[in-house]
Amino acid sequence: MNSILHILNGDAALDGFDQTGLDGDVMVWREVFSEGPLQENILSGSFWSARRDWINKTFNAPEGDYQHKVLDELGKLNSQYKEINLWFEFDLHCQINLLGVLEMLSLKTDMSAPAIYLICLADCIQFDNKKGLGELNGEQFEELYDARERLNEWELGLAFDAWRLYVNNDLEGLEKWLDENTFWGGVPLLKSALKAHLKRMQTNADGLTYIEQRLLDIYNNGAKTKIEIYHAFWKSESIFGMGDSEIDIYLNKLKEKGLIEV
Repeated sequence: MNSILHILNGDAALDGFDQTGLDGDVMVWREVFSEGPLQENILSGSFWSARRDWINKTFNAPEGDYQHKVLDELGKLNSQYKEINLWFEFDLHCQINLLGVLEMLSLKTDMSAPAIYLICLADCIQFDNKKGLGELNGEQFEELYDARERLNEWELGLAFDAWRLYVNNDLEGLEKWLDENTFWGGVPLLKSALKAHLKRMQTNADGLTYIEQRLLDIYNNGAKTKIEIYHAFWKSESIFGMGDSEIDIYLNKLKEKGLIEV
């Protein structure tokens, strides 16, 4: 077993990473904790069975896919590594996944043992303002790796607090906590992502959430196909980090309400 583990948030980053000369085992995180049911105890069987059932139903996933693509990968966290590198983005999707990973690591390992590093691409001018790791080549991955930041006990504590507030859907407590914390160290992107979460939980006078209303506005402004809606939403609302399958969850809600036809 290698002494180094790289955790990539999604398969999109895998091609670029494979072009690097970086040493270590690779684990691909294929969950989407920003949507669907969560429980505080991430190691419980009920946590993962609820996730599997929701994903299979919501995304019409083939039987056995979740075990192979998600749960089997998680088994790599049972090994003891001296160094763990977390490759996660700035958006809500990635940041909530990051919180889940850190929560699992805190329960499975002695957090004083492995050196845990966070690596993120966010508006990097030297990379022509590319927004995602999936857009980078191996050389650019190595540049990001050289600029990685080691997370300390304070930053890990922020992540643990954020996980509990998020999972328990304590919106008032989360807003208060975000306002009270003025120092974020190596996890500064967590605040903007969680602010976006609070924003998306708001419901307007028509009973629509922020995301539903934005998608409806895009539709009413002339985007009538899913592809057109996806691209318009990604352009203006990249902070949510939603893929087409996640956007479809909200489009289906609008369709059920008779507000759109796509």
